[in-house]
Amino acid sequence: MSTCATASRDLSEPLAGTAATAPTWLLVEQPGPWGTEALTASRLDPAAGRALERAAEGTGVRVALIRRPGRHADLHTGARHRVFVAHTRPGRSWIRTTALDDPARLLDLDFAALGAGDLGGLTLRPHAPHELHEPHDAAAWEQYTGDPLVLVCTNGKRDRCCALLGRPLAGELAASGVHSTWEITHIGGHRFSPTLVVLPHGYTYGRATAQGVKDVIEALRNGRVVTDGCRGRSAWERPGQAAELAIRELTREDGADALTVVRTEGAAPVWSVTVEHRDGRAWRVSVGQLAAAPPRPESCGFPLGSPARMEVVGIRTARRPAHGVRAMAAGRL
Repeated sequence: MSTCATASRDLSEPLAGTAATAPTWLLVEQPGPWGTEALTASRLDPAAGRALERAAEGTGVRVALIRRPGRHADLHTGARHRVFVAHTRPGRSWIRTTALDDPARLLDLDFAALGAGDLGGLTLRPHAPHELHEPHDAAAWEQYTGDPLVLVCTNGKRDRCCALLGRPLAGELAASGVHSTWEITHIGGHRFSPTLVVLPHGYTYGRATAQGVKDVIEALRNGRVVTDGCRGRSAWERPGQAAELAIRELTREDGADALTVVRTEGAAPVWSVTVEHRDGRAWRVSVGQLAAAPPRPESCGFPLGSPARMEVVGIRTARRPAHGVRAMAAGRL
């Protein structure tokens, strides 16, 4: 039986500019089964999940559940929840982690500050005297220093492709020694399964393979980004994602933090996106929104549709660096 991922692949649907927009990610470990809306349909207290969704709305923080790859029996397992907060903007990306008995305590976070990348938003206050053993301030959050987190979308209740393609990929990665692999509830773009996001950089990939993911991790260890299969950096809105990847293709720049989307002007169907290089160069990228054709299912079980896609229709140089600046930057790359 055909799936949305099969249709998208057969039609060679472009990947650039399809990543979820999330400058900051809040990831809460929750083993066991996940429903369609996992924050309110899992072993997580639905009231807490609903409150976290409301608290994050409009702040730039995306909340998702994660779990380790493997079998997920319908059991109440483990009292502690590993939590990660990751900010994705270039040059100041970071991950902090802690463990909590009660994820509802995450409502103490300053979501607006975290969305802006401010570590001061990591505030956890004890709710009662018997909770004083819990972490209670920013110092309780540890800096995460392991390999980039690999978060593979596996929520089959959202779309069966995420289960059929995502779960085997997550299992293969974990079994082959990629210990930073987690399953995640939903990152959008089911039809690009298997799909994943890599943190703290926020680059999202589609139609992924185990070897391809290992190449991505190895590159990021050395401060480089793999653009093959890349959907975009979650720090940017979708026109910015497409623009950044287009400049990477134009300049062959692979430094993970070398490019920044500094401005996006206009509205659908055409945007003007300004992309700057750390050496002072800048470009204005015209990005158009087009309807994908022919029609295809955006998700399994959905009727045929024409999902919007981003297409770069023009690039012009906005600024060139001074010769000395360019030479110094070239030496750093």
